[in-house]
Amino acid sequence: MANFSERNRQGPEAPPSDLALRVMRLTNLYRLLVAGGLLLTTRFPGGDSLLEIARPQHLLLICVLWLVAAVGLIAMRRVPGVGLRWLVMTYALTDVVAISLVLWSANGVSSGLGILLLLPVGAMATLSNNRDAYFVAAVATAAVLLQQFAVNTPVGDARQYLLAGVLGVEVFITTLAVRLLTSRLIESEALVRRQEIDLANLAQLSQYIVQHLRESILVVDERDRIRLINESAAQMLGDRMAAPGALLAEVAPRLLALLTNWRRHEQSERDSSFASTDGSRLIQPHFARLGSEQTTAGPVLVFLEEPGLLAEKVQQTKLAALGRLSASIAHEIRNPVGAMSHAGQLLAESSALNDEDRRLTRIIETNAARVSRIIENVLEMSRRGNFQPERIDLPTWVHEFHEEFSATMQLPEDALRVLEPPAGASTGLEIRVDISQMRQVVWNLCQNAITHGKGPDGRIEVTLRYGRLGGSGRPFLEVADRGPGISLEDAEHAFEPFFTRAAQGTGLGLFLARELAQTNGATLLLETRPGGGSVFRLVFTDPARWEV
Repeated sequence: MANFSERNRQGPEAPPSDLALRVMRLTNLYRLLVAGGLLLTTRFPGGDSLLEIARPQHLLLICVLWLVAAVGLIAMRRVPGVGLRWLVMTYALTDVVAISLVLWSANGVSSGLGILLLLPVGAMATLSNNRDAYFVAAVATAAVLLQQFAVNTPVGDARQYLLAGVLGVEVFITTLAVRLLTSRLIESEALVRRQEIDLANLAQLSQYIVQHLRESILVVDERDRIRLINESAAQMLGDRMAAPGALLAEVAPRLLALLTNWRRHEQSERDSSFASTDGSRLIQPHFARLGSEQTTAGPVLVFLEEPGLLAEKVQQTKLAALGRLSASIAHEIRNPVGAMSHAGQLLAESSALNDEDRRLTRIIETNAARVSRIIENVLEMSRRGNFQPERIDLPTWVHEFHEEFSATMQLPEDALRVLEPPAGASTGLEIRVDISQMRQVVWNLCQNAITHGKGPDGRIEVTLRYGRLGGSGRPFLEVADRGPGISLEDAEHAFEPFFTRAAQGTGLGLFLARELAQTNGATLLLETRPGGGSVFRLVFTDPARWEV
């Protein structure tokens, strides 16, 4: 409902509100019915005596003019530029004059037709301000008194003047009551409008928050239709049909089965999970009823969670504490190890050593170098908090890295190759990472592949492949080799710190690579390569995922 009081205060050019138009339509209909009814009364035999019309010919002329004026007022409302105030004043004064003349032709207020004044005066009072409303009431009262004088009532008949005065009081009381009611209506309307605005703002804010939450949530109504879903949940389900209005049975049938079972038994969903449509992840749903109604088929809020993600976060917390402790220890033992290594080198230069002593000094040097590498890796992990991400074009970076790594390691031309994606698939393939950390991760993976991924014939065959995943469309980079591969038992521990099967390894390379990958919002995965070998896949977060 538009605020007609505000529109009325805007001046004569303010257009009528919806309520004002409805009131004016009713007064137009009232005007046509009253004027037409009085006109028909004068044409029926005996109608003059029924209403005690003293001047029937004058009443006939007054009714005709009133009808003409009614048609003109209807047309006047459609004239552009005519404000609400002028319309209201014209309507009110026209009806006051017409009804006063009707009273005069009917021999004054004794005819009982004065009550016709109350409705138009009250209706127009709802659309006016206080000053205009009481002005119309005063004009109506004065018109009633003037017509009573014009009737030539004998001075001694005070009863007629008393009736005219009472009618004027009724007009003022009606105006006052209508104005009080209108004030209450305006206040209620303003309150409702403020609440509507607040609710609209809250709805927009809630929609914005839900859509930009990292948590994956959706709301399913009692008809198992998706009412609300954010982008994260839609991507997790891996179905393009996952949108408001879609049937849950078409988007995720397994999720619907779990929801139906939970509604029936309300049992814990902790041990219930399902695979996404594209089969790329395992999803754990959590259900919560919306509202206070404990019905079996009400709307339900569904939280979607990757079970491995929570366990990974817990593990990362433990490893972060371990990393801080290890960094402190590494700082303390770095200098003693360096001193021992230097002493071993000086000892090896002595001419008084026999072969057995030289073998022992080589063991000291070898293990001191290994401890130094461990210390450097540990310190590197402690420095990974210096994260400075920037957007890079993945294809361009891969080719630059390929040239740098091949030249630095002096590899044969076919030892490290880059597999290009299909034409057009690499367009707009950007990632958001820290370039130095990204280089360190891929360098470790390639160096690990060259060291441990040689083929049966001793040849080095390492492949770099990049593109987008088929289901989620997230950018990825793979480092694949043709070595003996990693057993299933070792694959479970490959990313744990200090785990290695190599005699000279530190066991921190893959652990450090995964840590740095997670710092950059990426996931490092290990898979067995068809035909032999291993594949290390870096899956990056789309840089446009959380931009607004």
